[in-house]
Amino acid sequence: MAQDSTVPKLNFRFWLDKAIEWGQATTRESQNDVCLHLPQLQEFLHQIYETLRHMNTSVAIQQFPLIGQLLGRLCWNPFVIGYDESQKALMWCLCCLYSSEPQNPVELKANSWIRSLLCHLLSSSNWGSNEAETSTLLSTLGYTSADYYCHLVKNMVISLVAEVRENQFHGLTVQGRVSTSRVNALSLFCVPLITLPDLTPLLETLLLYHGAAPKEVLSSEFLDAVNEAFLKKKISPPESATFSLWLRHLPSLEKATLYLLDHLISIQWNALEEVVSVIKDSLLPQAANHPAVFRIVDEIFKNALLQTGGTPEVITIMQVFIQLFLQARQNEDK
Repeated sequence: MAQDSTVPKLNFRFWLDKAIEWGQATTRESQNDVCLHLPQLQEFLHQIYETLRHMNTSVAIQQFPLIGQLLGRLCWNPFVIGYDESQKALMWCLCCLYSSEPQNPVELKANSWIRSLLCHLLSSSNWGSNEAETSTLLSTLGYTSADYYCHLVKNMVISLVAEVRENQFHGLTVQGRVSTSRVNALSLFCVPLITLPDLTPLLETLLLYHGAAPKEVLSSEFLDAVNEAFLKKKISPPESATFSLWLRHLPSLEKATLYLLDHLISIQWNALEEVVSVIKDSLLPQAANHPAVFRIVDEIFKNALLQTGGTPEVITIMQVFIQLFLQARQNEDK
């Protein structure tokens, strides 16, 4: 990209100086100055995003060497990230700097740094733990750290969901604001936060997202983590999202089926109703209405039957599964 970019170096220096001057906005003067400059800062961050989305990480760092310092300082300023628009803009700037397939040590280091910043923005782990100044600031505003965290995460999730859905609606047109690589990066960032309740709408949106790329858009780490959390009942995504997960990621479907079999074989049943309840809660009979899911589950059950020599437990499990599958199919046809 030519040097006469829409984000001149002069502006980077100005805003970095401001970020250094503000620190973590613990004084009344710095808080007032942040509020005074916030509209211009948000506009500047949007300019950065529009420029970065057309660059790879190495080029961006070379073109704008101050960008890391600036974004890092802004992400730790509670008055800056306390505003939804500012936080959303910072999030997407970081997504643009993330390399889904890092090619060199610079991009690997940048990825690690970006992950830590995004975890800070989206989770509560860094709020109120070692930040006495932040806690004091929140108290003066009438919030507890938990209140502020909930408000922050909910707003962030709403914004990210809107961004991803807008891109999905625009499909292949040039109006789409979020590239498939950014969606991939966003899915990876969600991995350590999968069990966060407020993140559920974003998980659902990502699982139902289908880009124009011929290969899978979402990271395998994300798909594995969602499946693992679902199997251990740490999350309860909507059925449509769970079915989409298994259809787009067959290893997750295979693992879910084997997990169900292993669980039922390893426990002692007191009544057949327990088997019915466990199988129904797995959602696999309902998902098997889709032919691709049915083929995989059927193959795994057949292998289990052969490997165990047709034990009564396995036969019972299969019979109950078939009954529940037929019920689900009848309900689907109504």
